[in-house]
Amino acid sequence: MRKKYRLLWPLSLLLVLFISSTVPYFTSDEDYQSALIDHNKVFSILTPSSLNFAGESVPLDRFYVQESLENELTVNTYWHSSTLLLIKRAHRWFPVIEPILKKNGIPDDFKYLAVAESGLKNVVSPAGATGFWQIMKGTGREYGLEINSGIDERYHVEKSTEVACQYLLKAYEKYGNWTLAAASYNAGMNKISKESVRQNESQYYNMNFGTETGRYVYRILALKQILSEPTNFGFHLRNEDLYLPYETKEVKVNATIDDLSAFAKKYDMNYKELKIYNPWLRQAFLPDESRRVYHIKVPKK
Repeated sequence: MRKKYRLLWPLSLLLVLFISSTVPYFTSDEDYQSALIDHNKVFSILTPSSLNFAGESVPLDRFYVQESLENELTVNTYWHSSTLLLIKRAHRWFPVIEPILKKNGIPDDFKYLAVAESGLKNVVSPAGATGFWQIMKGTGREYGLEINSGIDERYHVEKSTEVACQYLLKAYEKYGNWTLAAASYNAGMNKISKESVRQNESQYYNMNFGTETGRYVYRILALKQILSEPTNFGFHLRNEDLYLPYETKEVKVNATIDDLSAFAKKYDMNYKELKIYNPWLRQAFLPDESRRVYHIKVPKK
């Protein structure tokens, strides 16, 4: 044991010498401050001269609109780790979301709403909103999703996107513009309608909301700018850095599966991979007493 420690001493000494040689030594606070200025470069974010959401012009000539947008651009640009991962995930999930939006007549910009809601992850909010589109249990059931102890289709990206489209179409029909429809996804249609009457206003940018709804559309706009032109904001990713879409096919089942682990092995995957592809399966089995048809994703091999 002593011989082992004697061998470690030279290595420790070399490590100390290496660190000492790479960390600069400053003789005064002035030198330290000068080095900080030279090496720590942080720039203010430039806001675009023009911008639209879902084809609707953003009134950037108003100072409060300009500053609100700048706030969200700054927060999301300099929150490096989070925004970097959003760019990676968008490459996987936008190809899934975009055709569903298009099929339902929803502007493509609403894919950034899903980013704002969940970061393109199947998260659950403190209030119980679930999935990419943060759908509440009652809303999901109202729009036809199956939600019980064994199955929760709020975790099903394609089906939950369809529900989001139905909601947004209803909101657009009510308000006549996509910007307020987007805001209602955060605040609810009742709240937007109440504030519209109280403030005698029908444009989001002219309305006074609480912090969350007041920032909501601006955050979507900021994410649109950054994710569509990441290099303009200092994010340089290679194609191989981006997450690829899953390569899967669907298998139809219409009976109870008692053991999903055994089912997974039949299709050359493990239980964890099965759950990654099918997060709407909430148990280790699939209950199907009514013999409903389900589509389970398996590797496309």
